[in-house]
Amino acid sequence: MHPLHLIFNLKGDKMKYAFKLGMLAAAVSAAGILAACGGVGGDSSASGTVAVSLTDAPACGFDAVNVTVSKVRVHQSSTANVNDAGWTDITLNPARKINLVNLTNGVLDSLGQASLPAGHYTQLRLVLAADTSGATLNNSVLPTGGVETALATPSAAQSGIKLIGQFDVAANTLSDVVLDFDACKSVVARGNGSYGLVPVISVTPKSGSGGISGHLDTALLASHPVIHAEINGVIVKSTVPDATGSFTLSPLVGSSTSGNYVVVITADAHATEVIDNVPVTAQANTPISTSATPITLPVSSTNNTVSGTVTPAGDLPVVTARQSFASGPTVAVAFRNADATTGAYSMTLPATAPLLGHFGALPISATAATALAGQYSINATGTTTAGATVSAPAATISLSSGNVTQSFTLQ
Repeated sequence: MHPLHLIFNLKGDKMKYAFKLGMLAAAVSAAGILAACGGVGGDSSASGTVAVSLTDAPACGFDAVNVTVSKVRVHQSSTANVNDAGWTDITLNPARKINLVNLTNGVLDSLGQASLPAGHYTQLRLVLAADTSGATLNNSVLPTGGVETALATPSAAQSGIKLIGQFDVAANTLSDVVLDFDACKSVVARGNGSYGLVPVISVTPKSGSGGISGHLDTALLASHPVIHAEINGVIVKSTVPDATGSFTLSPLVGSSTSGNYVVVITADAHATEVIDNVPVTAQANTPISTSATPITLPVSSTNNTVSGTVTPAGDLPVVTARQSFASGPTVAVAFRNADATTGAYSMTLPATAPLLGHFGALPISATAATALAGQYSINATGTTTAGATVSAPAATISLSSGNVTQSFTLQ
């Protein structure tokens, strides 16, 4: 089953929290330092265990994205309010500050485990430490080449970030899950040098997941390569290679439930490569290249920019550039969060033709799709303060001969 897309509005701020939540939600605890209180109902003599790890996608121009987790609250009722009875609180003491940027390329940070009464759960609240100012910041970003700046997390320290989903805790069983925090999609500029958090988190049961692995030519590393796993033009998981060019897209739900994936590889001033029909098997990695025959990308001699504004900016617009192969997949090549105050966005994309290969025996051969050179479909989406999804009609543009200005009005 694919993750659900859930939107939550927060009182006192127009910032919204958006989550990709699967059928399993997780409780978080500090390894070795865990306190639980309250009750959830059910047979307390029959307990199971939830173990949680954290990972992250690339962070788009930030050397650090720090969040400080203080507590996770779990309840069997999706409609329970923060002051209702029946919560189980799992407290991190002291609160734990985590730099999400360190958790790319399949790296998992174990957050510990907690015992819960066996039963069915439908609500999770992730509580962050309160925002701070001055020399010590609980929640912050460090832009590349910049200085550490506070990251606003409205309501996350009071009521917590509310997640609604279905999950079960079985008696005498360990449920091992991964929280995949997409920092690139989660940090939004607000026009005045400040930043806000709009968390995008997917939750995946580790026991039913696998991965896709491979190697890039190390000559690409200076060009900031990014690897995406996609389904139907929607990015499910992203990563970056390590210093050897090795990469892993994990965790991914196996192909028995999600269908095969399309892998998209991009790098600054290089052509895009796409490999379709890549299967994923639980508890295994599917290789798409090896260190002996790494993936390399042709240099793009022409790279132009699409930019503009999206209104209303308060709807937290996201702009995505896609390409559609004849008799092949539609893929998201790049996306940008528009500025939450001005609505401005900008993406530089290759005008060189993308390459398409089909999964099979290694090495995989990819062929240039000449007709798609510089051709993109650009669309914008957002979410209103009432939680409704809004969008603008997609625009077809050509970057073959120069920069393009393309603005959108969400409706």
